[in-house]
Amino acid sequence: MNRLLTALLILGLALKMTAQKKNGAFQLHIRKASAQIVIDGKGDDAAWQDTDVAKDFFMVLPMDDGPANEQTEIRMAYDDKNLYLLATFFNKKKGKYFVESLRRDFSFGKNDNFLLFIDPFNNQTTGFSFGANAYGAQWDGTMYNGGSVDLNWDSKWVSEVTRSEEKWVFEMAVPFKSIRYEKEVREWGINFSRLDLKSSEKSSWTPVPRQFPTASLAYTGTLVWEEPPPPPGVNFSIIPYVLGSINEDLENDGDTEYDAKIGGDVKFSLTSSLNLDLTVNPDFSQVEVDRQVTNLDRFELFFPEKRQFFLENGDLFASFGYPTIRPFFSRRIGLGVPIQAGARVSGNLNEKWRLGIMDMQTASVDETGLPSQNFGVLSLQRKVFSRSSIGLMFVNKESINYPRETDSLTALYPKFNRNLGMEYNLASANNLWNGKAFFLKSFSPNNIGNGVTQAAHLEYRSRKWKWRIQEEWVGKDYTAEVGFVPRNGYVNVNSYLGHLFFPKSGKVVSHGPTLNTSYYFNENFERTDNTSYLLYSIDFRNRSSLDFFVSDDYVELLAPFDPTRLGKEELPAGTKHRWNAFGWEFASRPQSLFTYTFDARFGGYYADGNRTSLSTELGYRFQPYVSLSANLNYNQINLPAPWNKNQFWLIGSEIDITFTNKLFFANLFQYNEQTKNFNLNSRFQWRYSPASDLFLVYTNNYFIEPFEARNWGLTLKFTYWFNK
Repeated sequence: MNRLLTALLILGLALKMTAQKKNGAFQLHIRKASAQIVIDGKGDDAAWQDTDVAKDFFMVLPMDDGPANEQTEIRMAYDDKNLYLLATFFNKKKGKYFVESLRRDFSFGKNDNFLLFIDPFNNQTTGFSFGANAYGAQWDGTMYNGGSVDLNWDSKWVSEVTRSEEKWVFEMAVPFKSIRYEKEVREWGINFSRLDLKSSEKSSWTPVPRQFPTASLAYTGTLVWEEPPPPPGVNFSIIPYVLGSINEDLENDGDTEYDAKIGGDVKFSLTSSLNLDLTVNPDFSQVEVDRQVTNLDRFELFFPEKRQFFLENGDLFASFGYPTIRPFFSRRIGLGVPIQAGARVSGNLNEKWRLGIMDMQTASVDETGLPSQNFGVLSLQRKVFSRSSIGLMFVNKESINYPRETDSLTALYPKFNRNLGMEYNLASANNLWNGKAFFLKSFSPNNIGNGVTQAAHLEYRSRKWKWRIQEEWVGKDYTAEVGFVPRNGYVNVNSYLGHLFFPKSGKVVSHGPTLNTSYYFNENFERTDNTSYLLYSIDFRNRSSLDFFVSDDYVELLAPFDPTRLGKEELPAGTKHRWNAFGWEFASRPQSLFTYTFDARFGGYYADGNRTSLSTELGYRFQPYVSLSANLNYNQINLPAPWNKNQFWLIGSEIDITFTNKLFFANLFQYNEQTKNFNLNSRFQWRYSPASDLFLVYTNNYFIEPFEARNWGLTLKFTYWFNK
């Protein structure tokens, strides 16, 4: 650990000495609008004639070796309230437009689209993204980690799109109150991205290496303001909701329950870049249900946070550590228990400092003895070198007001659990190098659950080469009750090395191998399991792809485990298992109305058995109004007695109807033989005003064998966003 951390610091210092914003010379000057701008997607307002133009885009895909074939022009302006943008996309290659649907926050690769990336602090780490597809479906999200976009964030803004055979036009207005920025700053990071599926071309205003997303903030240009953007003034929003619901628990012979609730959120700008969020009696009934998966893993599975209150600047809280070593995971809050209220302060203190503070209070549950609990989180982050940062996090879970003060209750629901940690994130100016090193310490009552964890990695990614080395140590006594740490008491060393070849012509744009290895040891450095696999990837010019792999696995069980996860007999701890497998995955070109992926895995399994897994995702769209999709997963496991032969299906089917870009009707059906559950979730949404919605949500669960109802519910919810 010490050697890797030293290497990260030395590399950070070396990169600092040569740090310079890669595309800082690309500048777009923005001036105050000379006349009124009407958002109608036509772009014929006189004010647009007085603006500078960003054009001459660079090709990113299929190859980043020259100018884009499809021409794009971008104009920007502002007034006292809004930031305006007009984008015109000319069609050199004629043909129909490709869109998946009118659904908000569409899938990037399946739509002709335009995206804007803005970095108001010019820190090349955080920002906002806005955009639309060719039929006007909106896209918005917060940006974090230098190029990732969280599309669960939702804000208040307007846009319109028009189309013809020669071009399509996107026009938008984003209120300054909808974004965060520092006062008196006259330069923002900015970039524009276009995906044109007719020509299979992705392009960018500034040159971006093909191995990185166009969202990479390390490669933004500069938006130069004629004068500093206007102070947003008092930004005060109230977002109340009212709902009525009916639920029935048939599985437990429960009575039909009727419920009515009111609550809501408050947003208040403490500064132009620091926001206070308050919530009282929050409700998340409109949030999309989790996609079910077949679980053959020994450890807990991860499902992402989708609740709006936790999302803005969510990276301050959710990105500390690694995906399998998170000291804070917001889905632990309100798990099966109502949240009474919460408060959060988050954002940028200045160009170098970011702050996140969160406090949430949940109710008690008399039936189980669960006490009322308070969840507090502090996250502080400081930028160092060119794009790197040092972070501090403190997480506190406190149990209060036990319904009954007994030893059994305090053992089941401890008085407290706390985590304190620091981390260093390395990100080079050109994005070729990145790394991380962190240390965490947990605290619990009576010194039970007091443990430590630390981990670090260093990664390099160029056009042709990529490699990474990573180590982790999670102590057996480390606990993170508000985190996601599915495995304890191990040391892990993993790495990969990959190379790409680029043919000069033909249907293949790139191909190459990647070797991956991962070894786990107990804390005495005795091997417990490892996985190694060789992957060969082929990307075609039409945007389809094909992967092949062969793998070698070894597992020494640390605890009893049912290899079918069907509630059958368990393999004993200490037993050793080894197997090999091979497989492939193919994804079709996204331009087709009918799209599909197909992947397969054949090979060994526990107890000298074998497992066959076949999966496919099928999609068909009647663009832009109806999108149909189906996910099918089949597993066959052959084992000796008492498990014998087991087969189970997981089938998910979705019907997504988008009447307009403001009126949606989504239906999800999920059939899971492993959990013996059939689920139906239907959600009707009418966005009658920006960021204001009417929802009607219906959910029903059935047993598969025998096929009978388990529970159902119907919710009508109304929200409105009041801005001052």
